[in-house]
Amino acid sequence: MGVVRANGLEIAYEREGKGAPLVLVHGAAEDGRIWRPQLAGLADEFKVVAWDEPGAGRSSDLPADFALADYADCLAALIEVVELAPAHVAGLSWGGTVVLELYRRHPGLVGTLILADTYAGWKGSLPADEVRARVEGARQMLAAPPAEFDPTFPGLFAGDPPVEFVPLLDEVAGDVRPDTLRIQLSLMAEADERDLLPHIAAPTLLIWGEEDARSPLTIARQFEREIPDAGLVVLPGAGHVSHLERPDAFNHAVREFCRAHPPVSGRVDRDSRG
Repeated sequence: MGVVRANGLEIAYEREGKGAPLVLVHGAAEDGRIWRPQLAGLADEFKVVAWDEPGAGRSSDLPADFALADYADCLAALIEVVELAPAHVAGLSWGGTVVLELYRRHPGLVGTLILADTYAGWKGSLPADEVRARVEGARQMLAAPPAEFDPTFPGLFAGDPPVEFVPLLDEVAGDVRPDTLRIQLSLMAEADERDLLPHIAAPTLLIWGEEDARSPLTIARQFEREIPDAGLVVLPGAGHVSHLERPDAFNHAVREFCRAHPPVSGRVDRDSRG
């Protein structure tokens, strides 16, 4: 457990293991606890760090005007303060969009990218009518009375949630802050990172649940086409939260990729918008 200060906020993180640094960035309506199978399963070979993004877990509340760039800058500060650069950086769902913005703004901190069941922002990956439907669904979710607030999104799993992780999922969902979720989903709806994809020079692994209904395999194929030399691993029987539905296969894919691409120091920290 640790805390760093970044941009006036306290950012909490959990760290396990020794070795090449592997930074894990969770999705919306989650916190770093959601990476428990990866913290346990990969710490034998890597220094695994899972943050609680601003507004989540044990980290500070979000300022009202917080932007995607602010998330990326806070993540950069964590990587710098904890002396993790250049790191393997993995992002799931919304976390992958944050990781893309990190690479745009601070590419020198990133040794490799691991993008799991993610988006180039909703605007960058989904049809406009689907974005509108998700925004309306989020509006209804956030309008519910506090006693009825349920931050669970539809279509997260290929089937029922894995029984062993149901207590963890309930625990994490119970700590979601509506104001954070409102900001996250607004930023996600407007984000479009497509311009960045062809300019990514870091080795990149894509991990996708074969039955992901929220970020379908068509999006993975978009990333595979646009990111130079990106590799794609598809996990059968997994949906959007593939790291929980198929944790052993997910961890194996991460381990083999990170072994094959040890981070190289000395990358130039420059703007990557191309």
